[in-house]
Amino acid sequence: MSVYWVSYYHEIRDEQKMAAYAELAGPALREAGGTILTRGDSEHHYEHGGPGKVVIIEFASMEAAVAAHDSAAYQHALTVLDDGVVREIRFVPGID
Repeated sequence: MSVYWVSYYHEIRDEQKMAAYAELAGPALREAGGTILTRGDSEHHYEHGGPGKVVIIEFASMEAAVAAHDSAAYQHALTVLDDGVVREIRFVPGID
């Protein structure tokens, strides 16, 4: 069953840190088996939503998504990001 890594950026505090993170995180997550399905600013938001960047990455399994997050390459990207953003990440199982 596919698993979707959903990142929602509430605030980007430091564009340079964000750019450096993206340069490292994208390749690290693709090498770990992730497929980036979308990455960009939300164009319409409803209810409690507000403007913000959204990234959705597909993985083959929950184990693969967690392993990608915990990998040395992705953890290095996180150190570069530091406190440059306020965001949340959720891993959501797909529907069979």
